[in-house]
Order: sequence, then C-alpha cells, then structure tokens
Amino acid sequence: MTTHIDRKLEELGLTLPEAAAPVAAYVPLVEANGLVHLSGQLPFKDGQLVTGRLGDGVSLEDGQEAARLCGLMIVAQLKKHLGDLARVRRIVKLGVFVNSAADFTDQPKVANGASELMVALFGDAGRHARSAVGVPVLPLGAAVEVDAVVELGEPLPG
Repeated sequence: MTTHIDRKLEELGLTLPEAAAPVAAYVPLVEANGLVHLSGQLPFKDGQLVTGRLGDGVSLEDGQEAARLCGLMIVAQLKKHLGDLARVRRIVKLGVFVNSAADFTDQPKVANGASELMVALFGDAGRHARSAVGVPVLPLGAAVEVDAVVELGEPLPG
C-alpha cells in the first residue's frame, strides 16, 4: 500500500535506507500505549556511517545532512515495524545528539536537518518537540544520532 508519505519521499527524491540492526543489546523501537519509542538512529549514506565532529572537520551543512539521514532511518524503522506509514499520527519528539567540538554551539541548526524532514514528510503532524544536545563522542564515531517518539492511530481512509 502506497501512503502519502511514500509519495512525498518520491517527490523529494529520497529513498528510505534499509532499517539498521541494533549495534548492542537493545531493540530498534518499542510500541506502547499508542506511542512508538525509537532508539537512537545513526546516519548512513550509501551504506557508510557518517562520522566526525561538528566544529572539527565536519561542516554545519554536513551535520544537517547527517541529521536528515538519521531522520530517514527513523522513518525506515517505522515502515519496517508498521508495514506502511498510514498509522503515523504525529511526530511527538526528536532527541538530537551532535558529536561536537567544545566550542561548537550550533546544535539546533544541525538538528533542523531531521526536523525539517519530518515536516516535509508529515506536514503539520511532523511538527514536534525537540532537544538538541552537543556531546563529545557518539557510538561508532557517528556525527549525529537522533531518537524519536511517534504517536500512532488507525489508518486514515484514502
């Protein structure tokens, strides 16, 4: 079943990656009480992890792209779990972790890469609460990691 999200991805020229397997002792997501809690997702481009530190060799634009790639992985995990995306009612919250040099303070601008993707795909339902945090290191040296909380409902007609 093709949803409006699938059509929007096509319009934007985006392809969902293969949903990544966990790299440690956790599951990609947990569905509870109408919400899906997604574990932190890492940015993959052409099958390769995007690594590095913002403010120390990784540009703001590259960081924004890494956050967008994390957002695509979130959508890929949802689609793998749900079968299609028709049950997604709202992106409730994103948590964005940015591998940052000590003097890098543009974490919110990096996080916009994921936030703007959610709005582009889900419209008003993609508007969400968010945190954007600078950290000294992320798993596997990733440049960005994003987790999410998503509200589910019954599929809408059409």
